[in-house]
Amino acid sequence: MDITHFKRALVLAPHTDDGELGAGGTLAKMIEAGVEVYYAAFSTAEQSVPEGFPKDILKTEVKKATLTLGIKPENLFIYNYEVRKLNYMRQELLEDLVKLRSRINPDLILLPSLHDIHQDHVTVSQEGLRAFKQRTILGYELIWNNLKFDTTSFVKLNKQHIQTKVNALQQYASQKHRDYLSEEFIFSLAKTRGVQIGCEYAEAFEVIRMIL
Repeated sequence: MDITHFKRALVLAPHTDDGELGAGGTLAKMIEAGVEVYYAAFSTAEQSVPEGFPKDILKTEVKKATLTLGIKPENLFIYNYEVRKLNYMRQELLEDLVKLRSRINPDLILLPSLHDIHQDHVTVSQEGLRAFKQRTILGYELIWNNLKFDTTSFVKLNKQHIQTKVNALQQYASQKHRDYLSEEFIFSLAKTRGVQIGCEYAEAFEVIRMIL
């Protein structure tokens, strides 16, 4: 089954930029093929914004980044959960996810790996699994937070898909100090995943639930 056969995909990003980092190339490919892609960012991490930037800068940056990928502005949902505190708000988070399920009715969910050790990431993954247990769910990799990662699914990509991912992540000026946002790293990881399956570039995912 090709990733572009899905009709509506929903990306769950605990923080702004997580979705682009974990699946930006795949999102670019799906959008190019006409898949309707939705993006939900649950925290704009106002408490972690570097000095010198407005506290709400990540809200502005995620709008620019997702638009760069090709996601329609009306398909972007931004929530105001406090960074590193999502695990204290599980029921509220689950209720928001159920509302998204009813509103969008997606057939593909992309969320962080269930082996992600960041407290916000694993909370979104666990509650996402509860809310969307009747949908196909793929876990994306954020290798700096993954205790382990099962490369059980790959999406073949071309150079332009990865370049679009890079371009989207470059919209996060407030986060440019992070090593994993560098163009070199993004292309290197995509190249590594491509080598695993004999193509130029790829992104890898964990199969959490596959409905065929």
